[in-house]
Amino acid sequence: MPDEKRGEAVKAVIQLKPDHRASGDELISLCKRELGSVKTPKTIEFWDELLRSAVGKVLKRDIREKYWQGQWRSV
Repeated sequence: MPDEKRGEAVKAVIQLKPDHRASGDELISLCKRELGSVKTPKTIEFWDELLRSAVGKVLKRDIREKYWQGQWRSV
């Protein structure tokens, strides 16, 4: 996602399975421990449902587009 300071920042968009719970802080702590600080999302957004193709794959490009609209560049 766009970031004023660095140009772009890591953001996680998450759909939890039914009857599962997790907080953004818990997930960020897990990512720091498992992935390191560079790959850890700065923010986490929970969606009820991720955008998916007809075969069930997550449409990452469409999700990114939501955050990069109106920007001069995108990932």
